[in-house]
Amino acid sequence: MATEINVFDSDEFERLVSEKDIRISNALVDTILKNLKGRKRHIHALSIMVEQEQMVYDITIDRHEFLTTLEMSIPVYEQAEEFEKCAEVMGAIKYLQAKAKKK
Repeated sequence: MATEINVFDSDEFERLVSEKDIRISNALVDTILKNLKGRKRHIHALSIMVEQEQMVYDITIDRHEFLTTLEMSIPVYEQAEEFEKCAEVMGAIKYLQAKAKKK
């Protein structure tokens, strides 16, 4: 099940993205880790509930972007001193790199 984040308006969500909020990284990384060995190409990772607009934005992640997304998450986890999560992400990166070499 995808993570849900409630925000007041679109500006608040944009601020969370620009500040690299760890909740967004967690949603994306956890989705990737759960789906490393699957076949589905687009996976729903995050729902953003925008109160002011009464809208829900669903964020999906493309399997082809797994490696890039994981690599971009490392600095976020280092900043938050989530070193166990860093190790988990590094393991997934190595798995995806080895899988890509086999092709």
